[in-house]
Amino acid sequence: MEKTLPPIPVKRYFTIGEVGELCGVKPHVLRYWEQEFTQLRPMKRRGNRRYYQHHEVLMIRRIRDLLYDQGFTISGARNKLQELAQSERERRRLGEPVSEDSAVENVESAELAPEDFEAAVEEELKAQPDAPPPFEASNVIQIRRELLEIRELLESGY
Repeated sequence: MEKTLPPIPVKRYFTIGEVGELCGVKPHVLRYWEQEFTQLRPMKRRGNRRYYQHHEVLMIRRIRDLLYDQGFTISGARNKLQELAQSERERRRLGEPVSEDSAVENVESAELAPEDFEAAVEEELKAQPDAPPPFEASNVIQIRRELLEIRELLESGY
């Protein structure tokens, strides 16, 4: 049943339909999973419209993998997610590196060139004018630049 999922685009918010397509599950399944997994808390706006963020899409993909590909029950998947989160917190506390495969929140857009990321953020703002803005795009761009500089310093052995 292994099915390749499409890449997650650089967007701040995703509708339930978009998340369903990105994760290979139907919207009613996503609504059910919200009740079963406390980690899934999409923002709700007018008329209870759901807006999922990037980390929630990644979490849904992880849940899907546990349930559909690895054969966990809902309860088993819930426990496994709690174990994974606990082990990541412990590794971070001990200063051990956390692999991209095990990270709860993996940001695929980190590998985009700064100008491509900035263009994607600006395009997203134009594409979703009614989406709830949690912060200014210029702040996101500046924070990303600073994080990339920090990463370069860390990789150089500073």
